Amino acid sequence: MTRPKKVYRYSEAFKLKVISEIESGKFSIAKARKIYDIKGPATIHRWIRKYGKNHLLNKVVRIEMREEKDKLKKLSSEKKELESALAQAHLKILALESLVEATEEHYHIDLKKNFGQKASKKRSSKDKSSA
Repeated sequence: MTRPKKVYRYSEAFKLKVISEIESGKFSIAKARKIYDIKGPATIHRWIRKYGKNHLLNKVVRIEMREEKDKLKKLSSEKKELESALAQAHLKILALESLVEATEEHYHIDLKKNFGQKASKKRSSKDKSSA
């Protein structure tokens, strides 16, 4: 029989104390985790996001040239156009498949099976003389 997993609950006052010590520079996030025996590696990050100043969290700063920004916009618009064209092609395929099914039902034949086969009936002598 397995033992139930321990769930650690921290009071709001405790969370605020830990965050204030980190923000003041007294401890790093890793040091505070170790000192206060906080189990989850992302726990303090969640607390900072919720209660603290977000300047302690890593931020991604992207610097781009004007040409790069324009190129990204162009590629994004091309992607949208291609997605639209693909969606239209899928609709066209569905419409054609529906047409084939309706034709098969109406004429009681299997078009997919007979597709590409030459007509087996010979032209009558009447047809030959008019040709």
